[in-house]
Amino acid sequence: MLPTDDVQAVQRLHEAYEKITRELTKTIVGQQQVIEELLIAMFARGHCLLVGVPGLAKTLLIRSLASTLSLKFNRIQFTPDLMPSDITGTEVIQEDKATGERAFKFLEGPVFANIILADEINRTPPKTQAALLEAMQEHQVTVGGRRHLLAEPFFVLATQNPIEQEGTYPLPEAQLDRFMFNVMVDYPSEEEELQIVRQTTSDVSHKITASLNADEIQSLQQIVRKVPVADHVLRYALQFTRLTRREKGQVPDFIKQYVSWGAGPRASQYLVLGAKARAVLHGRFHATCEDIRAVAAPVLRHRIVTNFNAEADGVKPDDIVTRLASIIEPAEHDTTHRTHAHVFRSADAG
Repeated sequence: MLPTDDVQAVQRLHEAYEKITRELTKTIVGQQQVIEELLIAMFARGHCLLVGVPGLAKTLLIRSLASTLSLKFNRIQFTPDLMPSDITGTEVIQEDKATGERAFKFLEGPVFANIILADEINRTPPKTQAALLEAMQEHQVTVGGRRHLLAEPFFVLATQNPIEQEGTYPLPEAQLDRFMFNVMVDYPSEEEELQIVRQTTSDVSHKITASLNADEIQSLQQIVRKVPVADHVLRYALQFTRLTRREKGQVPDFIKQYVSWGAGPRASQYLVLGAKARAVLHGRFHATCEDIRAVAAPVLRHRIVTNFNAEADGVKPDDIVTRLASIIEPAEHDTTHRTHAHVFRSADAG
């Protein structure tokens, strides 16, 4: 059980979640699941990749989220001619007017902020994409042999258009793996679209009020790490990851048929962290198997590499996750070790 101070912090985080969501609804219509997944990743110290067609307010959502937090925000528009130094910053020679001496001085790039919007991240070459990799993983950049630490908290929220592939540079798996969530932004419903059109074609503007500052966010991130997780919930999370690896142990037939490469250990870590953050955002003091299921798709969809058979049959990574969720049996009271064969509801499932 969490100490009294931590219990109060969980309640504060739940209240902050509701307040941030209310503020975002001033400018964002619908997209409740997307908002929740963004906040889960943020409080779990993860980065997000938002994938959706143009016009679904991905950029507006990230800008609005930054406005609800008292954090420094920078937007980087990724283009084919963008250079690594355009992101990280560069060293320039400056002359001291008093002494006449010249020395190198580092000028910080746009990555030196708390929230980075990497717009259309797949439109820049791998060399520039890699410049963001160190910042995402190590929270630092190295220029001229010197390390420069980034301010905390630090989040990269990248956008990607799934339909325009000409002139793009797909992110390599190593960099995709650095994103905690791959968030799918879908079309709005008819009523939501009606509200969007009504709201965006009028002269009414809404001011968003900031809810949390940097110190508060870091404090609440520590609370997420303290949330207890039972062993059976940990093992439940492991099954989602381990059963995607077709060459390892006993796996369902549909994995052997449709999957080339499965998810690595980082997926298991993010499943548990995401479940912890989701539990706290909903005002609960421990993570459950239901929390694992809720974050399974955004954690795994960019870590499962499907093969030609899947493409031919129209099977997407989300379909793989859905089928896994239907056959993995959560053992709410069983904390003993269980083999893969024991987690299936049906021997011939899939």
